[in-house]
Amino acid sequence: MLQSKEKAYQIKEEAEQEIRTSRQELKDEQRRLDRKLDEVQNELANLKKKEAHLVGREKRCAGREQVMAAREKEIESLIGQQRDKLEAIAGIGRDQAKQMLMESIESEARLDAAKRLARIENDMKLEADRKGKNILALAIARYAGDYVADKTVSMVPLPNEEMKGRIIGREGRNIRAIEAATGIDIIIDDTPEAVILSGFNPIRREIARLALEQLISDGRIHPARIEEVVAKVTKDVELEIREAGEQATFDLGAHGVHPDLVNLIGRLKYRTSYGQNILQHSLEVAFLCGVMAAELGLDVKKAKRTGLLHDIGKAVDHEVEGSHAIIGRDLARKYGEADDVVYAIGAHHADQPPKSVLDILVQSADALSGARPGARKEMLQSYVKRLEDLENIANSFKGVEKSYAIQAGRDLRIIVDSKVVRDDEALLMSQDIARKIEEQLTYPGQIRVTVIRETRVVEYAK
Repeated sequence: MLQSKEKAYQIKEEAEQEIRTSRQELKDEQRRLDRKLDEVQNELANLKKKEAHLVGREKRCAGREQVMAAREKEIESLIGQQRDKLEAIAGIGRDQAKQMLMESIESEARLDAAKRLARIENDMKLEADRKGKNILALAIARYAGDYVADKTVSMVPLPNEEMKGRIIGREGRNIRAIEAATGIDIIIDDTPEAVILSGFNPIRREIARLALEQLISDGRIHPARIEEVVAKVTKDVELEIREAGEQATFDLGAHGVHPDLVNLIGRLKYRTSYGQNILQHSLEVAFLCGVMAAELGLDVKKAKRTGLLHDIGKAVDHEVEGSHAIIGRDLARKYGEADDVVYAIGAHHADQPPKSVLDILVQSADALSGARPGARKEMLQSYVKRLEDLENIANSFKGVEKSYAIQAGRDLRIIVDSKVVRDDEALLMSQDIARKIEEQLTYPGQIRVTVIRETRVVEYAK
């Protein structure tokens, strides 16, 4: 019993101890909760104070917004009044002032662009000009060709004046037979001891010249003999055309050219442009293309072949409508030339945009051959008219005092007023004048436009 009582007492003590511990924990938790409650109440009070403060600030802001709106209206009204006063004082409207400001900004932007453009062009030209000039100078130095400028009419000398009557024949039957057989007009006028042959087709004109010379030397002039001589001379000229084409391809090393193309190349021997023989011109262009291609590391044979064929369309341009560059391109494609050669032929006069270095080479060589001094001839009237047009275009620009077309129209010198045109504007003026010349005039080669601006100060000592 004693042991049971002791055990029960121990259990009771343990239970009471646990109860005391639990009560102490509950008291601690209660104290923590009380502290948290106090903190929450304090925070709530602070929030209420802040809310009241924010409400007050919101009311004050609303009042300030009303004041600012009123002031903004007042400022806009004052600005409008000041603008009206400024417009009245300046004598111009708002839109006009805005336009003047835009023009001023645009002018400044153009000047800045001109300065940058001049700097970039100078940097690029330092290297490009040197290499380009070296290549062209080498090409010119390595090729020198002679040519004879043919005329558009042929003159046949006569041994005496009596021969004119024999050429005309009884009732004009001989002259009609010659014109019918050759397709060339024979002009017999007061020119002493000479007969003029006039015709658009240069080959027929050459056949008529050779046939008439043989008839004159033979002395037998009648319709049957005329037809016989014309037929014989035609075969001789065709053979000569063939030989000329073969010789040209042989000189350039252009192998595998279609026989029909060879004949067309030979026909260029009797074709002229501005007094320049087209076959000789084509050979020049071929040699120049070859030299420049060699310097640039390109295919020399292909460049020469393209230069030889670039004007092949002129052999038939009096028979086919269209630009000779496009006609030549179609002929080259028809007779199996390479695609890049075909395209370069069509692009050498900008009928189609250039795509490769070969296209640029042919354009450059063609311009170089046609623009060198003495290469081409033109009528005095057209020459003078071109010079006048150049000077009129230059004089149409503001600030130009004088203009001079020199170097046979290949150099245009323009003197401008230094008070009107500034240095930066001179660059833009030269570009605008060059662009206007390209748009309005047709000319061989290129024209250099030089704008000269100087300031002179003169004073006299008395």
